[in-house]
Amino acid sequence: MAILSVNAGSSSLKFSIHRFHDHAVDSAWVSGCLQGLEPGGQPSLSWTLGGQAHEEVLPVDAGDGFAHAFGRLRDWLRELPDMPPLRAVAHRVVHGGADFSQATQLTPEVMERLSRLNSLAPLHQPHNLAGVRAMMQAFPEVPQIACFDTAFHADVPPLHQRFGLPRALHDQGVRRYGFHGLSYQYILQCLQQHSTRADQRLLLAHLGNGASLCAVRAGRSLATTMGFSALDGLMMGTRSGTLDPGVLLYLLEQGWDHAGIQRLLYKESGLLGVSGLSADVRRLRASSSPDAQEALALFTHRVVREAGAMTACLQGLDVLAFSGGIGEHDALLRADVCQALGWLGVRMDDALNRAARGDRVVPIHAKDSTIEVWVIPTDEGRVAAQQALAWLEQAH
Repeated sequence: MAILSVNAGSSSLKFSIHRFHDHAVDSAWVSGCLQGLEPGGQPSLSWTLGGQAHEEVLPVDAGDGFAHAFGRLRDWLRELPDMPPLRAVAHRVVHGGADFSQATQLTPEVMERLSRLNSLAPLHQPHNLAGVRAMMQAFPEVPQIACFDTAFHADVPPLHQRFGLPRALHDQGVRRYGFHGLSYQYILQCLQQHSTRADQRLLLAHLGNGASLCAVRAGRSLATTMGFSALDGLMMGTRSGTLDPGVLLYLLEQGWDHAGIQRLLYKESGLLGVSGLSADVRRLRASSSPDAQEALALFTHRVVREAGAMTACLQGLDVLAFSGGIGEHDALLRADVCQALGWLGVRMDDALNRAARGDRVVPIHAKDSTIEVWVIPTDEGRVAAQQALAWLEQAH
């Protein structure tokens, strides 16, 4: 049997196929991506199977190119040799709000409730749900299961959930939720397999175009840097991170409207906004521009500053783990963060750090480090498949 895990964006869909047996989900058997799904784009299907990469350019459809591409994905799956029966499609859905804290079958009523959260994650939620609709059309006979990024943080202590706002707003759902939960669940699973300290005080760093930190103790989320929306906390690729709300009042006074502020905070800030060049850390590393270097330094500073807050919530630290596109591949960022946290007892092995490529779980701490440091390539698709399997077993 197999589960198809999908993560739909505005113009692409990442997917992976996971076979399962004996209540366990395997690593991806096939992984791939549908790209060029935006209007006027050139759609393509790429995949990796048995270590071999393949790509197929799809015809441009004048109608609903999104649905057409998903239909091709369905036919392609049926053509795959040794493709096991598909039992479910597991969707990464960024925001579950206050109502959804575990994997849930996507029905029209659930879809309507989730669509009310679009404004809280405008870069993700509408596209996640558009992917669900296309998958429902492509695979009408297969259960569609939502797996929520917010669910990992559903049981954080009540004080961490609250803002200093009137109680009525909190009761309406204006509270901290936290995100990147599928990634954090996977990182925790890996630490439980590789470290004897996995049940102690963990600081998990998911650093990519979206970035956050999570404090975990005894296997549960205690605090995280993201909050009501996916804007809070660390500076990110194009998102501002934590911002004095007075800045927004000032912009309103200057005549900015909702659309302009939303575009500024989600798409024009972060590494891109500070550097004026790019949101891609690799490009910024290669640049001699002082603005690019300042953007990198600010990103590192925000990670270190928030790491201090998370460590205070934990009352100490035993393990630090890096993940996400930047965390897995940027050795200099890891070195700078660990050096800044040296006062905690973090000591990095430079050779191990340089050798870590984000292709396997590896420790990078020195022998005299009082804190373990790990690089862990995340796998949100596998966690989504695990949650979908749990739903299937409970439903049947």
